[in-house]
Amino acid sequence: MSGSGGAADGGSASPDVPGALDVEATAPERRSDREFVAMIAACMAMVGLAIDTVLPAFPQIREAFGLAPDSTAVTWIITAFFLGLASGQLFYGPLSDRYGRKPLLYCGLVLCAVAASASALAPTLGLVVVFRFLWGFGAAGPRSLALAMVRDTYEGDRMARAMSFAMSIFILSPVLAPSIGAALVAVTAWQAVFWFLVVCTIAVALWATRLPETLPASKRRPAEPGALRRAVWVVLRTRPTMAYGLAVTCLFGSMAAYLASSEMIVDHVYHRKSQFPMIFGALAVFMGLASLTNARLVMRFGLGRVLRVGASCLVTGTALFALLAVATDGAPPFWAYCAAMALLLPMHTLLLPNCNTAAMGPVGRVAGTAAALLGTASTAGGALLGSVVDSRFDGTITPLALAFVAFGAIAAFSILWLARPSSRVVVATTAAAAPAAV
Repeated sequence: MSGSGGAADGGSASPDVPGALDVEATAPERRSDREFVAMIAACMAMVGLAIDTVLPAFPQIREAFGLAPDSTAVTWIITAFFLGLASGQLFYGPLSDRYGRKPLLYCGLVLCAVAASASALAPTLGLVVVFRFLWGFGAAGPRSLALAMVRDTYEGDRMARAMSFAMSIFILSPVLAPSIGAALVAVTAWQAVFWFLVVCTIAVALWATRLPETLPASKRRPAEPGALRRAVWVVLRTRPTMAYGLAVTCLFGSMAAYLASSEMIVDHVYHRKSQFPMIFGALAVFMGLASLTNARLVMRFGLGRVLRVGASCLVTGTALFALLAVATDGAPPFWAYCAAMALLLPMHTLLLPNCNTAAMGPVGRVAGTAAALLGTASTAGGALLGSVVDSRFDGTITPLALAFVAFGAIAAFSILWLARPSSRVVVATTAAAAPAAV
């Protein structure tokens, strides 16, 4: 894919080009493919930055609000963000179908900037948590609408390549964000992290003015009050969708628990506080590689087989991780902990998008609203599961390890038995493909 192909720099997209940019002919903002995909990646990265950049600031936040050095109360900063992110999806999706993508995208970015500013100025941890919820609600806009804009703009192979390139940029977020956060708190107060994110949000909002409106007026549809009700009914009566949805919730619960616990484990179990950004970023690289490898595995072996093998490996891996934690009284050698995370986190990265794809397969006729419903339920449920694990931190990795094995077992049971996947599961056209030159 190149900047000269399809919907390139201006002019109307040729109807003979499959997946060409499909926007109104009068749209003056049409840009090259490269810039469009880069802007989409920047919108998606706002979520990762809002989470990962804040983690190194936890010790300063505890000190600022008079909390114990090992207090888990600060993890609500992550949980509240996820809960806002979950509930916001039901707001932006249907309204963007009615009013277009760009107005709702701007609304989300403005709310992000306002809530981030309020978080930096909040006098109590409780208010920080409230504003983080609003921040997450705002971030649901750029996160979900970025995917919708790619779906509006491309189809087939071009959509897969665009998403792959966007994800390759998005992966840099968890790799670099902790180091940025650590550098900021090393030279100034923890509020600087939030102000940095305000600046990033404003920069993305200004850049987004160059985005085209990808949903022309001719394709917009009224937001029907009964659409959500019908989607709920379809989802509830579709066994595979419910099963895969449960698996996604448990897998996301494990990831949420890891995100909120990782700083405490590195600091209080292994006493490597200064190395946390490097450790977190290194493990994120393994997750990124798994994400980029996923499409090739699915296309070669089929979605059903990848899900079955992945679920079996997850059960085995999490069981061994739990045994390691119990056998070492919750403090295995540091290298063993890192090796376990380097294996288990990519397993989650592989299973999460594939379970989402399989969950959406049987509910295509209500896909948009059903996706928002499933996203809300799994994100909120996973965030709450993660918060339960975080609150049980006892100075060891044992709570995290036991949560991994419990959530992993439920997810695997849902995939292997409740959903009963088979090789006949169809790979959706939205599955990410291998990276291509852009």
